[in-house]
Amino acid sequence: MRAMVLEATTDLARDGTPLVLTEKPMPEPGEGEILVRVSTCGVCHTELDEIEGRTPPPRFPVVPGHQIVGRVEKLGPGAGAWRAGDRVGVAWIHSACGTCRHCLAGNENLCADFRATGRDADGGYAEYMTVGERFAHAIPEVFSDAEAAPLLCAGAIGYRSLRLAELRDGEALGLTGFGASAHIVLMMARRRYPASKVFVFARSAREREFALALGAAWAGDTADEPPAPCAAVIDTTPAWRPVVEALRRLEPGGRLVVNAIRKESTDAGELLRLDYATHLWMEKEIKSVANVARADVREFLALAAAIPIRPEVEEYPLEDANRALVELKTGVVRGAKVLRVS
Repeated sequence: MRAMVLEATTDLARDGTPLVLTEKPMPEPGEGEILVRVSTCGVCHTELDEIEGRTPPPRFPVVPGHQIVGRVEKLGPGAGAWRAGDRVGVAWIHSACGTCRHCLAGNENLCADFRATGRDADGGYAEYMTVGERFAHAIPEVFSDAEAAPLLCAGAIGYRSLRLAELRDGEALGLTGFGASAHIVLMMARRRYPASKVFVFARSAREREFALALGAAWAGDTADEPPAPCAAVIDTTPAWRPVVEALRRLEPGGRLVVNAIRKESTDAGELLRLDYATHLWMEKEIKSVANVARADVREFLALAAAIPIRPEVEEYPLEDANRALVELKTGVVRGAKVLRVS
């Protein structure tokens, strides 16, 4: 099979081709696993974190990609939840222990044995991949393969972020950054909280225009003053400055939800510098988002189908994965980027 393989961490700004197109043996599904023939795979900021070493894979080479849509090709021994030909999705959560207190409480995203698709196990930048059948998800028929791919991470993590924000209808929501996840959160928030206004903070004029076109009440630069304080802000950026600015934009008792697996600290001017009275006084809260649980993926897919949420996608052939990653890194983003694998 063809696969785009990461052989070592690197600086994407210097090395614009971190992935190598490789011929690999097709994987065989193990006990309780299924073999998935990949149709599409979303391109995510987390791949940038893997490539640049902020969340490095435990081994090399590895096949990245964790927003996977495809068809069941083969069942491993003991697998019986799916049939050959079923359309399934695979998300960031590749496996968890299933027995710890977090797993038993439905928070398997916090499991110490959490394994991530495309980092701890080979992912979807390839024609085939394997996963435990319990960690595959049915894809609603309303979505094409390309539309469904970003829902599995950008959508699911956005759903978890919005839930953790504890917003009530009529309260203002802020979004810092406006990539794949935030544009889905905007569509979801407008449906779930019709009386709430959504304010978008983004450095790119193109992203701000996109946010307004999708129904944002206001869009400005990171440090701009919104029309009103926010009851909650969801941060989807890889930098520290938007976190500091978001805390200033919260109303008393407001909550900042940080939806990022890692934060860059290459620019000393963006390091987290807090003034207690400005940023934390009046019982403001900060909450991080860690991974996703299977329930997040399945609940969000059902909600997205009911609305329906249709993410804007830009497709690339598998062999153009490096170009998609560079464009994601440099901010050439409108909606979500998706690889067409087969």
